[in-house]
Amino acid sequence: MFKEISRTAPSGLLVFFVLFALTLADIALFVVSVILGLVATIVVAVVLFPLLVFLMVGLFVVHPNEARVLQFFGRYVGTVREPGLRWQNPFFTKRRISVRVRNFETERSKVNDANGNPVEIAAVVVWRVVDTAEACFQVDDFVNFMRVQSEAAVRSMATQYPYDTTDEDVVSLRGDTKAVTDQLESEIQGRLNQAGLEVLEARITHLAYAPEIASAMLQRQQAGAIVEAREKIVEGAVSMVQMALNDLSERGVVELDEERKASMVSNLLVVLCADKSTQPIVNTSSQS
Repeated sequence: MFKEISRTAPSGLLVFFVLFALTLADIALFVVSVILGLVATIVVAVVLFPLLVFLMVGLFVVHPNEARVLQFFGRYVGTVREPGLRWQNPFFTKRRISVRVRNFETERSKVNDANGNPVEIAAVVVWRVVDTAEACFQVDDFVNFMRVQSEAAVRSMATQYPYDTTDEDVVSLRGDTKAVTDQLESEIQGRLNQAGLEVLEARITHLAYAPEIASAMLQRQQAGAIVEAREKIVEGAVSMVQMALNDLSERGVVELDEERKASMVSNLLVVLCADKSTQPIVNTSSQS
């Protein structure tokens, strides 16, 4: 199990100027030695020049929100995160890892929800690298790993909930966005922990019934909405009728027997619950 080891690196500017000055001095020594015919000094100058050039290979740049993973002949020796020009052992390999915040949107996947209805779902995942050692050495390709595991988590989460429900105690994909989003984020994070990745946010970007049942499910939703609206209308109409009867009785406007009350209730309910406006009939004469 690999864990990130923080490693400091000396300033590359200082090392660069020192090596550059030594290189110029070595060139000057070589020229003077050739002029004076000093063989031993020429050999020393010739040997020092490639050594100084090789030491410059140890210079590398670390950009903001970037890290360099150092390895010495395959062995992990640490991670440098300080931005700027840095220097380390020229024999170290220095792999660049971005620790910036990134986002990834999954493909639209067709899965069956908890009720067995086919739905299309897609999500966006905001993530970043928090442990460079795990990201480099625990998985083969941490970016591809994140993509595959995110899509698998979205599919798994979608099968746990129904697309929609009328039961307030049941969590649904469409009706309980916060709970579903939290579950999705937790599901993805659990899969990415071993790769040293952190999920900052995960949310659903597309959710719909599959095309083959979309029309039928839309009709069902419309029917449910109509029934719910009718229930509200009837509930309100009954309250209004009861209020009218009580008001007539309290004020003594008219005395109604049970048969006339039933007739009045029936007429009022028809008026209040009808889809279209009623056409009243005015009785202009009476017969004894």
